[in-house]
Amino acid sequence: MTAPIVMDPLAGDNVAEGARLRAAGPVVPVELLGGVRGWAVTRHAEARELLTDQRLVKDAAHWAAYQRGEVPKTWPLIGLAVPGPSMVTTDGAKHRRLRAIVAQAFTPRRVELMRPKIEEITARLLDDLAAAGPVVDLKTVFAFPLPMSVIGWLLGVPERDHAYIRELYERFFSSTTKPADVPATIAALNVFVSDLVAARRADPGDDLTSALLAADVEGGALTDAEAAATLRVIIAAGHETTVNLISNAVRALLTHPDQLALVRSGQVGWSAVVEESLRWTPPTSNFLFRFASEDIKVGDAVIPQGDPVLISYNAIGRDPAQHGVTAEVFDLTRDPIRHLSFGHGPHVCPGSPLARLEAGVALPALFERFPDLALAVGDDELRPSPSMVVNSLRELPVRL
Repeated sequence: MTAPIVMDPLAGDNVAEGARLRAAGPVVPVELLGGVRGWAVTRHAEARELLTDQRLVKDAAHWAAYQRGEVPKTWPLIGLAVPGPSMVTTDGAKHRRLRAIVAQAFTPRRVELMRPKIEEITARLLDDLAAAGPVVDLKTVFAFPLPMSVIGWLLGVPERDHAYIRELYERFFSSTTKPADVPATIAALNVFVSDLVAARRADPGDDLTSALLAADVEGGALTDAEAAATLRVIIAAGHETTVNLISNAVRALLTHPDQLALVRSGQVGWSAVVEESLRWTPPTSNFLFRFASEDIKVGDAVIPQGDPVLISYNAIGRDPAQHGVTAEVFDLTRDPIRHLSFGHGPHVCPGSPLARLEAGVALPALFERFPDLALAVGDDELRPSPSMVVNSLRELPVRL
């Protein structure tokens, strides 16, 4: 086997790393922080095929190195690789049962009914922006509180807890969290969602948490452990993806004035902004993990049984075999925009309609309210969040 590509845990240059991975082959050996080894899927066609391959499973019982004790429970990304009994970590009938309960809440029809609430929250946050200006961190004042307010409203999470949740998840996704702090961060998240489950068991309300606990599908209702793990997934995916989608889309538009002019003139719609942003700078840079339940041959490579596999959306989104010779170009006229940034197959993100709606409401409202919006620093001064999992910025300073 060729030497693994050492991935940057601080995500200093996601574009360059994605290109390097893609050039090395469709499936390449990689080394993550702490010396943890695995494989990265780097091209669209192979990712689409492997995301439906039943030999790649989500259960960490198949992760040989972890089961041998070679990956410590203090590994900074262990909470993502082994997150508990939810639809993210299960396969087959168990996965279908857990997913069915969650998916009921995120059908396109039900998500569309949320539009008035999302518009109301967006309008309030735009007022907050105007009051905070003329220079603000758009991520902190707008991109984060919008999806966090929406998911908090859905789940019945009080606004007073939103900042605390953000702090926990920043540590959870970060590659720089000290090993000694990893168990405490995971424990704090578990306590938060477990307390939420207990509160809704005792006093059900008109919220998604109560609905999840009351739902009964084939195989029975959620146990407390399943409910807590599911809520942790929903909260994480329900805010982090949209924070990054909004921030990355704003950055792309402000650094491509020709493309911004197209959408402002009505030549392309805001849905094109959302889809091209998802492809060009995906909110999730690398998704951990699936595990080979047997040897899997992909081209000239063989993923050995027991090895972990990550999906590198950084690399896949700019695959020229899928998106042509202009794959590196941010182009709102690209037609059609076919990407995998929300996954594919049985584990495709059930919350993608909500993320698309939130961004589809937030972006046009933001640029209509502040038509002279501009970056307050040079694009080369923007700093990435130190995470190889989420494609995020530490902050997004803008001038209103």
